[in-house]
Amino acid sequence: MNATRTGRPALTRPDGTPLRVLVVDDDPDLAEVLTGALRYEGWEVRAAGDGAAALTAARELLPDAVVLDVMLPDTDGFAVLRRLYTVQPHVCVLFLTARDAVEDRIAGITAGGDDYVTKPFSLEEVVARLRGLLRRAGMARMQEEGPRLVVGDLVMDEDAREVTRAGELIDLSPTEFELLRFLMRNPRRVLSKAQILDRVWSYDFGGRAHVVELYISYLRKKVDAGRDPMIHTVRGAGYVLKPVTR
Repeated sequence: MNATRTGRPALTRPDGTPLRVLVVDDDPDLAEVLTGALRYEGWEVRAAGDGAAALTAARELLPDAVVLDVMLPDTDGFAVLRRLYTVQPHVCVLFLTARDAVEDRIAGITAGGDDYVTKPFSLEEVVARLRGLLRRAGMARMQEEGPRLVVGDLVMDEDAREVTRAGELIDLSPTEFELLRFLMRNPRRVLSKAQILDRVWSYDFGGRAHVVELYISYLRKKVDAGRDPMIHTVRGAGYVLKPVTR
C-alpha cells in the first residue's frame, strides 16, 4: 500500500499521476502554508495571489481542484469561479473566507462551489475536504486500489481487462476497451476526436473522425444502455465521460 507522509493512503488521479491543485489567496503566508500541506500529499500544486493570476495558472495547470479565497484584491472568488469554469468546466472548488454568514455560504454554493471553509481553519480539514470532494467527483483514486480505474459506478480492472457498471459485467472488444480506458483515465475532461485517434488508434487526424464516432456509439450501447448516460458529446469539441450526479 502506498501512503503519504501523513500516513493516509496516497490519492492520485485515475491514471496514477499526481492530482493538480490551484491555491488562490492574496495572503502569501497562508498560500505558502496551504501549498506546502497539499504538496505533502504528493500533489502538484500552484499558487496565485489574485484573480488574473489564478486564471493564467489555471490555463497552464488545468487543475482538478481549486482552493479559492472569496476576497481577492482585483475581484471576488465568485467571479473568478465563473471564469475558471470556461477553462476547466468540472473542476472541484473549495471556497475559503473569513466571513461566516449564512448568506455568504449560500452565495458560494450557488456560484458553483463544492464546499466552503471559514477562516481560521485547520490544514487537516482543508486536506480532508479536498480528498473527499475529489473522490466523490470520480476524479481521484487511492493507490492501494491497484490497477483499477473508477468513475462513478463504472469500474475497469486493467490487469483482468474486465469492466463493470453497477456490478454488472460489460463485454468489450479490444478496441472498445482501449477507448473506454482513455476516457476513464481522463474523467470529466473533453477529449477531441484527434486526441482519441492518436491515443487509441495512433492515427494522424484526417478524414477518420467516423471511426471515433462509430466506436463511441458501440460503447454507449454497452456502457449506457438502460442506464443514466455517462458518455456525452460536446458539440464541436469531442466527448467526455462523467459520473452520474443525482
